Amino acid sequence: MTSSHELYDEVKHFKNILVSFSTGGEGNSDEYLKTRIELLNEASIKDKLPSFIRNCRNLGEFWQFIKLKFPTYQERRLFLKEQFEPVQTYLEELLNHVPVDYSASQVLICIDSVHVQEAWTKAVERRSNDPEGAITAARTLIETVCKFILDETGEPYDINDDLPDLYKKVAQQLNLSPSQHEEQIFKQILGGVNSVVTGLGSLRNKLGDAHGKGKVGIKPSPRHAQLAVNLAGSVATFLIETWEVRAVK
Repeated sequence: MTSSHELYDEVKHFKNILVSFSTGGEGNSDEYLKTRIELLNEASIKDKLPSFIRNCRNLGEFWQFIKLKFPTYQERRLFLKEQFEPVQTYLEELLNHVPVDYSASQVLICIDSVHVQEAWTKAVERRSNDPEGAITAARTLIETVCKFILDETGEPYDINDDLPDLYKKVAQQLNLSPSQHEEQIFKQILGGVNSVVTGLGSLRNKLGDAHGKGKVGIKPSPRHAQLAVNLAGSVATFLIETWEVRAVK
């Protein structure tokens, strides 16, 4: 019997294969056939798999399906993400992972940026054993996501721009600046996101490992790192998903 960990990895790998293939990457027909049959034979997840897996018996049929249904790469990525969400959520609950880890990883690990992927992975992996490094990585994640979005939208930025400056430009591009909204509740929430970003930058300067410490320097604990990483993961995911939605309009 396949373990939950193995099944989770297999589903994630299969989704990544389809994302890559549907956005110009190479496809492996034998791997598609083998993995499709293995997943459909798993009674616990069979009904949670995307319906097109049952209908598309080979890679050629999948290509015809996705090519006709969605003309752009971005639409295909979003569709596959949504289609695999139920089965991955189910398996994630079995594994009892931290919720924000799962939801953020679904977005940040799959985004077409090695720098974003590395920053998120470092932040998650260092929380317990290297809180200072995790806090620094959390701040780096937000900065990297901001630069990624600005690059994708063609919005210029200066190499010396600090995190608040970068976020301000991204917020303007994505219509996330409080000044762009009339409703008070939206102003309040978006202002809170801005405060979180600013706070992460300050926390990194105070508790991260980017600067030397004096004799009475404060040493963060894993709970401080957990807070920083969770906040950074949530904000980064929100920014990427907002950009994705606006990119397909």
